[in-house]
Amino acid sequence: MVTIIMYSNAMLSPADNPPPSTGYLLWHLSLRWRVALDRALAPLGLTSSQYGVLASLHGFSRAGSRPSQRELASFSGLEPMHVSKLIRALERAGLVERAGNPDDTRAVQLNVTARGVEVVTAAREKVIELEDRRLAPLGGCWSERSVELRDTLLTLLRHAEAMNEAMNEAMNTERGGEPAAR
Repeated sequence: MVTIIMYSNAMLSPADNPPPSTGYLLWHLSLRWRVALDRALAPLGLTSSQYGVLASLHGFSRAGSRPSQRELASFSGLEPMHVSKLIRALERAGLVERAGNPDDTRAVQLNVTARGVEVVTAAREKVIELEDRRLAPLGGCWSERSVELRDTLLTLLRHAEAMNEAMNEAMNTERGGEPAAR
């Protein structure tokens, strides 16, 4: 609430006092959720970014896949260099292992270790508990309002991804490249 009040007070006059933009509200909400998640995961030795990568990799592993760092970066929406740093930290902690890729000697395949499965399972419990507390004003995780919010956020996320894809293709075409095949 302090952020919204500060935003409102920063306006020049009451006539110029529009409500905060959706982007502004999403940004501040995501900052606060990330801080809370970092605090909840700290006892497990994880940050929210590390958890996101570890949980994604665990999902791949449960499906029988051993993705490369680039595939994991693409899936998670993070930059490949950032995923590489996160994987190195997770590997040092004994939560992830890298193995050579028989199909591409420049790439490595990633896998969650047994210890990594224990940690990601414990972390998932904390994430679910935190999400339920965060969504309490809407009736909890599975309330109609929370489900509608999730559906709306997924719609916006898919739209943002499509817009980014179109922008990347336009930039590639401007540089003289071919549009990416779909």
